[in-house]
Amino acid sequence: MSILGRFLRNLGSPAPPATESAELTQRVIEVERRLANLNQVAVIDFNMRVQREIRELLADPRYAAPGRLERHGRKVWSQNDEDGILEEIFRRIGTARSGQPGSFVEFGASDGRECNTLKLLVEGWRGLWMESGAAECGRIRHSFAAPLAEGRLELQQTRVTAENIDGLLAGSRAASAGELDLLSIDIDGNDYHVLKAVRSVRPRVLVIEYNGKFPPPMDVVPPYEPDYAWNGSDYMGASLQAIANLAARRGYRLVGTNITGTNAFFVRAELAADRFADADARLLYNPARYWLSAGFVSGHPPGERYGYLSDAALGDLLRSK
Repeated sequence: MSILGRFLRNLGSPAPPATESAELTQRVIEVERRLANLNQVAVIDFNMRVQREIRELLADPRYAAPGRLERHGRKVWSQNDEDGILEEIFRRIGTARSGQPGSFVEFGASDGRECNTLKLLVEGWRGLWMESGAAECGRIRHSFAAPLAEGRLELQQTRVTAENIDGLLAGSRAASAGELDLLSIDIDGNDYHVLKAVRSVRPRVLVIEYNGKFPPPMDVVPPYEPDYAWNGSDYMGASLQAIANLAARRGYRLVGTNITGTNAFFVRAELAADRFADADARLLYNPARYWLSAGFVSGHPPGERYGYLSDAALGDLLRSK
């Protein structure tokens, strides 16, 4: 008799003998183990299928055009392929301190274990994370105790708004210590308005989320709501064209987007020169392909501690003490 049949038969009956109960328990454990194995196989199979889709998309000749960035994408700790794209951008333009690790500010870093700047932190960069969630900030203080104690990482627990962002930046070590290399904005809604309010710094590179639902030349921006919280719908950010127009007015050039249609990358126009593809939002646009995130797998899941450095950064740290 099946486990379910035996269970139904025994409803309302006296408790089964200890040996029968133990046998039932073992069978349930075995079923759960097999289901877990099947789930693991299904996840691996899905990830492999998505990886194949990414390869097929990137085989499109338009991604091979001079200056394009999509084929440089790869994941270390970013959500998608942002780590590889940022590495390639800075390979082309360098950092403010030529040949030396740079500086960053990232809004919406969550718990820090999957963001656009963790790879840079490990490589010796210095920077600031801003995050509003108390639980997330608690995990940052635990996981990143070493770089926080060393002063290489600064954490501000705050809700970023258009009203407070410039003051927050002006009061931070990362943004006031010299030319800022990277500003990454990911706050699921008011990104455009916060970028518009930034006046105190002029970073070399901007990374900002755009709403991939709206292709160029659609220029759409949601009204500013200081207390806005994303509800999972398509009401979650400005179009690529709108952000590109704003950035151009500030002297920035659109240099690419990632294959998932999530992030747009901008470089100061005087630094971009002829190092990137033409700054045409219609050509550089990638539509929303959020399911492709599953195809960017990088080893085991993120751990709880990040007290290590690259060899070069470790050497710099030891020499400074």
